[in-house]
Amino acid sequence: TSLETKLDLRPLSLRNVKERAKFRIQEGIIRGFRDFLHEQGFTEIHSPKIGARGAEGGANLFRLEYFHKHAVLAQSPQFYKQMMVGVFDRVFETGPVFRAEKHNTKRHLNEYTSLDFEMGYINGFEDIMEMETGFLQYAVELLKKDYAHELSILKVELPKVDKIPAVRFDKAKELVAEKYKRKIRNPYDLEPEEEALIGRYFKEEYDADFVFVTHYPSKKRPFYAMDDPSDEKFTLSFDLLFKGLEVTTGGQRIHDYQMLKDKIAARGMDEEGMEQYLDTFKHGMPPHGGLGIGLERLTMQILGEENVRETCLFPRDMNRLEP
Repeated sequence: TSLETKLDLRPLSLRNVKERAKFRIQEGIIRGFRDFLHEQGFTEIHSPKIGARGAEGGANLFRLEYFHKHAVLAQSPQFYKQMMVGVFDRVFETGPVFRAEKHNTKRHLNEYTSLDFEMGYINGFEDIMEMETGFLQYAVELLKKDYAHELSILKVELPKVDKIPAVRFDKAKELVAEKYKRKIRNPYDLEPEEEALIGRYFKEEYDADFVFVTHYPSKKRPFYAMDDPSDEKFTLSFDLLFKGLEVTTGGQRIHDYQMLKDKIAARGMDEEGMEQYLDTFKHGMPPHGGLGIGLERLTMQILGEENVRETCLFPRDMNRLEP
């Protein structure tokens, strides 16, 4: 059956044994995320999904009327996570995020589930990468133990997570340009084809399913990303690529009040609507950072699916609002 037919008849198609198995495995991933972070001293929070403004900036916001006021659907729980680091030190959340991006691709949804955490008193963004590695190791073991039946139905081979290599953004571009004879076209971002080639490179050279790409350029990261003190053109941030697809974005945040205000001004941004967020920093914040993981993309790569809609119960894209 075509994917469109499966999605049109979703309440019935989900009763299929293989379809059901996908979402049992997805449950195992979220369960692993929760259980692992609870063990690491994190507190689960739930932030609002209707707000006055977006956390990421840009034009990809769903706008709505809210009792005669303008409101937006949350692109990310970023501001709230950071505020709550000042309360609990370590927090996490699983919930929907909304992106009004007008692309109709196999890797994008307009509403997806984000697995987010934020942690204080870090020594560097490497602590966040280490925490994510720990979660992936925990989740893989949990899937082996409690979801063996579903894994066997779908003939899933779980990824290697014993050690995840890391490479700088600029170095990664050079490596794949050299090995695969591909010209570097955009020095500030990774194109989907480049992500796929970086994944292929690290599989061929290191037999790694995952790779952290670090030090993304500042102009491609939000204002709250901490710049690298040794070269402010780059940030102390990373993406995690899984079999050549970005499944996580994270990094260290700016925790100094004045530095945050200066960066907002340098970007030509307006502080209006961010007063409460900025006040959090006025009263002191520890060095902190965090990440967001796209649940459907992570599930898609674990299961070896071609389209992210396969791993979303009731997908929302540019053309689909039902069922």
